[in-house]
Formats: sequence, C-alpha cells, structure tokens
Amino acid sequence: MKILIYCQHVLGAGHLFRTLELARAMHDHQVTLLLGGPQTDITPDKHIQTIQLPGLKMDTEFSELLPAEKGRSIEEVKQQRLDAIFTTVRECRPDILMIELFPFGRNGFAFELVPLLEAIRSGELPGCRIVCSLRDILVEKKNLEKFEQRVIDRLNRLFDALLIHADPEVIPLDATFSRIRDIKVPIVYTGYVAEKPEPEEAQRLRRSLQLAADEKLIVVSAGGGNVGFQLLAAALEGFSKLQLKARMQLFTGPYLDPHDFDTLLERKTTGITISRFADNFPVWLGAADLSLSMGGYNTTMNVLAAGTPALIFPFSQNREQKMRAERLSTLADLAVLDEEDLAPSILAEKMSNMVQNKRKLPAIRMNGAEFTERWLSQWITE
Repeated sequence: MKILIYCQHVLGAGHLFRTLELARAMHDHQVTLLLGGPQTDITPDKHIQTIQLPGLKMDTEFSELLPAEKGRSIEEVKQQRLDAIFTTVRECRPDILMIELFPFGRNGFAFELVPLLEAIRSGELPGCRIVCSLRDILVEKKNLEKFEQRVIDRLNRLFDALLIHADPEVIPLDATFSRIRDIKVPIVYTGYVAEKPEPEEAQRLRRSLQLAADEKLIVVSAGGGNVGFQLLAAALEGFSKLQLKARMQLFTGPYLDPHDFDTLLERKTTGITISRFADNFPVWLGAADLSLSMGGYNTTMNVLAAGTPALIFPFSQNREQKMRAERLSTLADLAVLDEEDLAPSILAEKMSNMVQNKRKLPAIRMNGAEFTERWLSQWITE
C-alpha cells in the first residue's frame, strides 16, 4: 500500500513528531511524507521518503503566513509548494492520502490543500482515499459557527474518513466540536499516539548516568522550545532548593531562542545538564523518576506511555494543553501547575512530593499508531 502524508507544523514540532510516529508504524507500506514547516533534522525509517516543501510558518500572532526562508516572496513560495504537491501525487500515485489537522485547522494552507483535494476528486490527479488525521482537542475559534460549518462542508465533500488520535473515554471530539453529528464520513478513534520506551533501554540509560540507588532523575522539557523558557528557568531555581539527592536533565527544544539557551547555561548549577534535544527522549522519560514539562500532545503521551509521575505546566494561549492535562490528571499520576507554582520554593516542594511516587501505566488507549496502520490496511482492502 502506498501512503502519502501531508504535515505542516507552524509552532513547535509536535504535529511533525506525531505524524512521524504514525509513519513509523506503517513499516509494511511505502510511505511518503510531505513536510511543509521549517526545516528539521529528522532521520526517518527506511520505508519513509521525505519531501521538504518550501517552508512556510505563521507569525507569532497566528495571523499571517511567512516564508521560512528570509528574502523570499510569499506568492513565489506558495506557487512552488502547489507545483511540488501536485507533482508528488502524480509520481507517487498513493492509495491513501492522509492530511494532518486540515480541515479542523491549517486554514491558512487552504490555498494548496483545497485545490489538491478537488483535483483528486475530479480525476485531474490520480484517485485515492483521503483521510483527516486529527489530535484530541481543537483550539478556540473567534467565529465558531463559521468555523464549524466550513469544517463540515470540506470534510463531507473532500474526505473519506476522519481518524481521531485520542481515547473517547478521556476526551471525545464533541468536547471541542459541537457538530460531530453532521459529519457523514466514518469517524474512528485510534487511541493516543505515543512512542513507548523499552524498560531495558531505560535501565541502561540510568546505568550510563551512574545514578546512585537513592538518587532521583528529573527530566525537564519544553517541547519545541518556542514558548518554554519560563518553565525551564523556574526548574533551575526550584532544583537549587530541593532537599533530596537528585539530578536534573533539561531538554530545551530545538527552537528555544539562542539567547535564552545561553541564559540557562549561565544559571545551571551542579547536578544539572542542559541539552537542546534528544532523539531518544521517550527512553529518558522511561529512566526518569519525575517529568516536568509543558503540556503538548506528544510530551504528555510520552509521559503516560512511560508511566512516569509528572508535573505539567500548560501553554496558556489557548485551552488545549490545560484541558488535556486536567482531564488526564484524574486518570494518571499527573498534576497541573499554574503560574504561582513556578515560584522556586513551591516548585521544589511539588517536585519533592511527586518524585516519591511509583511508576504506573494509566488505563488509557495508547496504541494509536499501531491501530491506525491496522485500520487503514483493513479499510483499503474492503
């Protein structure tokens, strides 16, 4: 089976890494990734071909598209992207085209996605089944009625199925989308998508760090790093006030501002290591006694898959991270932090209490990538 996946990340890399995990699970198929965000250093599995479109990103207010490469015009980049996408579909001739988030998001990229989907429907491009790949929670919209009507129109006209990477017992789609009954295509909950660490690898990592038997490992992370400096800085201050034997590993994310990264290096003390990124991040969570992080989909799911006790500081610009963390806090060993909790003495106390808890896997569907592959394989043969 040939599968073509379109993914456009605009803030951080969460959408990209979830898409990569889905693609990895499709190891018995020929997978092509169309990536449209800023360039990232990824090494996909051998069965995955990646095609990097000319980069587009959103401004900090999420109101305007900008070329990722300075000095290029937006219209030039848009036309090059559209040409590249059409060429890829003609050459790939996929059985399934999976579109990440659209039409529930990425409306700024309708200039290329609507013509693509219409060309497939009309026969201008090779025919295939078209699937929307969606996470659990939608962010707020200013004009909700207009937004939901646009989603319904596009989904029912241009798509063949909707895959929701969530557990409906935790957060169903209708928690953030009121018109689910108007969706005419099949709706499939796959379970959450998460990379699961191997216990042996986690133990090997702890041994390589030469942790003492009574020494705790605290892993701090900020997703892509675009908005995580406040948490990272607070973690350094809180660690200095801990009254226990511990080490701290900070992962700032690849997009943390270089000046902020240097500031963290200047503030770090004995027992703290700071890195941009780890390609084995789930293994670090499997080795950790405590995770302190932002509340993005991928990080949260990796924490749950590892069963690691966690403190989560949600991104405050929209409801997504806070809603997810609060729902999951009733089902997993997870506590939600607010601004006041980042005060050094308060954060130190919360870390000291949570790090004593034992690892525990929650009763939540976490096999979303594997389920997606099985469902698509069965669906296409039918």
